Amino acid sequence: MNSYLAKLVFNIVIENKNITSQFDEQIRVIQAHSPEDAFIKARAIGKREEDSFINKKNETVQWKFIDITGLYSLKEAKDGEQLYSQTHEADDSNSFINYIREKAMLVQTNLLTFA
Repeated sequence: MNSYLAKLVFNIVIENKNITSQFDEQIRVIQAHSPEDAFIKARAIGKREEDSFINKKNETVQWKFIDITGLYSLKEAKDGEQLYSQTHEADDSNSFINYIREKAMLVQTNLLTFA
């Protein structure tokens, strides 16, 4: 069994909203015998996790699976190799940088062990 990272993309649709389209990109670990099996398994996960629900504003929210946009073998990954990249646009770059630094501090805090 081999390990793969699969990038799944979902479209988030809110009923009767004329807002900017929202997409959720997820990186999932997939255990499979081959890249083909990993791709099929990742697609099945995406389809299984499609959802529709009513939010607090009584609007129907749908998560629609689009497809797999990347599949990476962890067996072939090298130290420091880039597996994923995403470019963000922000109106306030300082706020975005502060947000990233806060998230990094949370990750660092969660990794600390106390004796």
